[in-house]
Amino acid sequence: MAEYKVLVTARSFGTADNKAVELLEEHGCTVKKLEASKGPISEQLKGELTDADAVIAGLEDYKADLLQGASKLKVISRYGVGYDKVDLEAAKRQGIAVTITPGANGDSVADLAVALMLNCARNVTFMDNGIKKGEAVRPAGVEMWEKTLGVIGAGRIGKGVARRCMGFKMRVLCCDQYQDEAFASECNAEYVDLDTLISESDYITIHSPLTPETQNLIGKEQLRMMKKEAILINTARGGIIDEDALYEALKSGEIRAAALDATVDEEPSKSKLNELPNCILTPHAGAATREASSKMSLMAARNVLEVLETGESRNQITI
Repeated sequence: MAEYKVLVTARSFGTADNKAVELLEEHGCTVKKLEASKGPISEQLKGELTDADAVIAGLEDYKADLLQGASKLKVISRYGVGYDKVDLEAAKRQGIAVTITPGANGDSVADLAVALMLNCARNVTFMDNGIKKGEAVRPAGVEMWEKTLGVIGAGRIGKGVARRCMGFKMRVLCCDQYQDEAFASECNAEYVDLDTLISESDYITIHSPLTPETQNLIGKEQLRMMKKEAILINTARGGIIDEDALYEALKSGEIRAAALDATVDEEPSKSKLNELPNCILTPHAGAATREASSKMSLMAARNVLEVLETGESRNQITI
């Protein structure tokens, strides 16, 4: 049996159970998890990647200069569906496969998106903060019942949010390059252009990848088109929303509220959005459930083994 060194930087990999680690070890892999407590992950990678065959990667960057020192590396198995932190061209030049774990965290992220909608609508965090200060504040909220939901990026997660919101009898508008007629029939959803979605939705939830086309997709102009009581949710990637424009829109009351599980700054506490009472920030925690951790860990491990043993994976990104 071949022997492989597999690095792990994804923080929650293997925390729900031991299935993924056991699977790798059964196939001749030595698993080494890098811990932030031992120094910056990026610095640890510079030394550890030199003889690694695979890495199960978190949100750190994999740029050309880092990959140049990884002569044995055969696969970067992204723990999640985003791969914007990986230089795909550099990986391709070195014959390094890049894989993702589609669908593994879909239910968890969809749950969080709906939780954030309700939180913004009913001022849950704001009231809780008031209670902790000894103040019984009761700001007027808004309902989700029979309102309009706009889904930007109607893939697995976006569809999951729409299905959950059927329980609120919401009208569903979707903006996506691909139109799924079966889903549209199931949820009575309408596929519309972005401007229509933005101007007619009470709740807007983003589930698109970060690409040059989606960078600052929601900017000053789009925010001005939104309803005054609109609530904007982003559980996808930081950078899809122009955060400077969002800050001004929230501060001036141009829209009601926003909740972001993904911000441009990977430490959301440093974002100026954190100053605003009508903006909720969470630390990219959409996949932070035991169920998602277990599924993503296993899928990420299987992706590694597929590449190491066959040269390719069904979940491989191609360019």
